[in-house]
Amino acid sequence: MQIHLVAVGSHGDVLPILALGVELIRRGHGVMLAAPAPFEAMARRAGVPFHGLCTRAAYERAMREPDLWHPRRGVGTLFSELPEFTEQTYAWLAQRSRRLRETLVVASSLSLGARIAQDKLGLNVVTVHAMPLLVESRLAAPLLPGLGLGRLMPSRMRHWLGRGADRYVIGPAALPRLNALRARLGLGPVRRLRHWWNSPSRVLLMFPDWFAAPQADWLPQAVQTGFPIVDRLGDAEALSPALTAFLAQGSAPLVFTYGSAMRRGRFFFETATALCRRMGRRGILLAPQDGQVPQTLPEGLIHAPYAPLSALLPRSAALIHHGGIGTVAQALAAGIPQLIVPVAFDHFDEGERVRRLGLGATLSRRRFTPARAARRLDRLLASPEVARRCRLVRERMAGEDGVSSACDRIEAMMAG
Repeated sequence: MQIHLVAVGSHGDVLPILALGVELIRRGHGVMLAAPAPFEAMARRAGVPFHGLCTRAAYERAMREPDLWHPRRGVGTLFSELPEFTEQTYAWLAQRSRRLRETLVVASSLSLGARIAQDKLGLNVVTVHAMPLLVESRLAAPLLPGLGLGRLMPSRMRHWLGRGADRYVIGPAALPRLNALRARLGLGPVRRLRHWWNSPSRVLLMFPDWFAAPQADWLPQAVQTGFPIVDRLGDAEALSPALTAFLAQGSAPLVFTYGSAMRRGRFFFETATALCRRMGRRGILLAPQDGQVPQTLPEGLIHAPYAPLSALLPRSAALIHHGGIGTVAQALAAGIPQLIVPVAFDHFDEGERVRRLGLGATLSRRRFTPARAARRLDRLLASPEVARRCRLVRERMAGEDGVSSACDRIEAMMAG
């Protein structure tokens, strides 16, 4: 059986699916990945055959959309950008399925074209959700972006607010063009996106049960497989000579990142610079895009476009970041505390889970000042209990392999 992988989104969406492709190829399966065009070089270096969706220019325009990074408007903006990916994904799968007798499709949450192909062509599809935010539950509803005091609300209230977001935000942004495509294919309309986007065959949840406990009202076809701990597959796993030298020159630094897709993080890195000076600590500022990090940095700070977190974080004191699930998992695996400054999407929910587990703290962007951040970090770094909890999680994750577990489930579907 040929396995078709589809990943739509930023690095946090694409990397887990690419990691599955690498492992499935290692196990001897035929694999091809469809993802946004900018990820082609990474897939080629990882040895995964690639089909590009949209263009580099279109992807960059979407990432630069200001409202994409707004706590409340970001979700609607995101779904309004998906139709091109959806149509191209369906066309690719329709073309491939005509040439292949059997096809298994493994698709990320936003790969809506794969679900249309399942409905129209009868393909066997596995939906992969990398974050708990995407799993609906009345019993343990996730924390939605932009809710402010949402953590104090009863779970059922958060759940119904999520249903309201489906109806008044996600639906108007996503459903008109999605249903227009379905009508052209002779399919009925989708009424509620976040219900329909789950494959009825199998849903893989790539986070462990100790991070998000399974609930009685979760989808019956959903299975948890653990975090996919991956860096940019195909890139060098070693630290650059400049970072290696910097780490050897002094105490363990603070590491700052605001995500690979963020184009508007200058305030974050300016605050990071002032924070390091205030605390008298060394710092590493990770930002791939130009124009975000101050051109002149004081002694004890260094800017790097990229570093493999799995190599960098075990040699660091703490991670200060946006709250993306992949970045959260890397800090947990390294056993260091984290301060999360959420932007949009799942960041608020991940931050709340980290806080509840006693592994870090959160600060809103408005309250992320050098003085406040220094107080939070001082408490985290001085706490024996935080250090103990981080160590226990690191030891626990050393025995987990979310990618391998997910591939086991995929192979079981193939055999069945």
